[in-house]
Amino acid sequence: MPELQSAFGLVVLFALAWAVGEKRRRSAWRVALAGIGLQIALALILLKVPLIADLVASLGHVVTAMEQATREGTSMVFGYIGGGALPFAESRPGAAFVFAFQALPIIIVTSTLTALLTHWRILPWIVKGIGLVLERGFRIGGAVGLGSAANIFIGMVEAPLFVRPYLKDFSRSELFVLMTVGMATIAGTVFVLYASILAPVLPNAAGQILVASVISAPAAIAVALLMVPPDGPPQDSGSLPPRETSSAMEALVVGARQGLNMLFLIVAMLIALVALVHLANGVLALLPDVAGEAVTLQKILALVMTPLCWLMGIPWAECWDAAQLMATKVVLNELVSYLDLARLPEGTLGERSRLILVYAMCGFANFGGLGIMVGGLTVLMPERRNEILALSWKSLAAGVLATGSTGCVIGILG
Repeated sequence: MPELQSAFGLVVLFALAWAVGEKRRRSAWRVALAGIGLQIALALILLKVPLIADLVASLGHVVTAMEQATREGTSMVFGYIGGGALPFAESRPGAAFVFAFQALPIIIVTSTLTALLTHWRILPWIVKGIGLVLERGFRIGGAVGLGSAANIFIGMVEAPLFVRPYLKDFSRSELFVLMTVGMATIAGTVFVLYASILAPVLPNAAGQILVASVISAPAAIAVALLMVPPDGPPQDSGSLPPRETSSAMEALVVGARQGLNMLFLIVAMLIALVALVHLANGVLALLPDVAGEAVTLQKILALVMTPLCWLMGIPWAECWDAAQLMATKVVLNELVSYLDLARLPEGTLGERSRLILVYAMCGFANFGGLGIMVGGLTVLMPERRNEILALSWKSLAAGVLATGSTGCVIGILG
């Protein structure tokens, strides 16, 4: 049964995290059980409890409303390039979709809403509640629990700001937990963007993306604790950060500016990563073809990802196509892999495999995301730069294992 295949894979992924850990403790089973149990419990609550599942599904209407609102703004500023009425429509039917001007600006709108919800103290209390669940479930400190919960909503660069006063005293294990959760989740600023990309091929795309990010957080904590076990007592303080804006108007301005910076960063990273990977693949093309195809970074990594895809519950016949999407997600980023998933020919992947991949690819665990996270943390903690760099590649692997386990959970639940 496919469900048993996914269950077997879930156990294997956590066992692998323990096997490559720095100190393999016998008590690690408690951490693994907590991660698996909390993942499955959250998935059941968010996807199977009728009232809550209906609320999650209603997010699709929110995404549609935000898309329409964003289109109004981009149309006014950029005209038909931003999605407005096309001049001379009779002679130019079906004008080309301009990604930078029609899809990415929704990041600015989302960032502005996030800033307003933070100013009104709505988002911080939601984060605090989730942080308490994580703190009690894994016996971690309040500060790292709060920082981990913040990653679900505001991303790996901004989340450490929630616990900035405590960062300097984080243990090596707590620092690694924060980094791994950042790799295994996505920011609210891109949540709506990914949902809009997947909406044509995935029912309730917005709800699925949100659930994916939420249930990957406990998996990331468990994997991180298995790989870098705690050495001392955790930090207990997890108090809410002070309000940093004096009015809703200031929050609006700050949110729009941060969203614009994020948009420019994404554009720059896409251009740089795609170009560098193209150059690397050009060098690899000098090697002899393998099975009639040129050697590329994606295909090399796909060889490693193929067994991972099978462990998540994907049929072996579909694993190679799925592995190439997972490899693209790591080499480039999840945005490109979601775009590729949406463009796959009909019948390439089954509905169950596609759903598993949506969850498994929902995280910032890629080369570009790693660079962004390391840059942000070294600015906040320049004195711990060497330690952050030493943990960086390990956090990337931990993030892939965590989101892979989330794919397993979805495979189990069907």
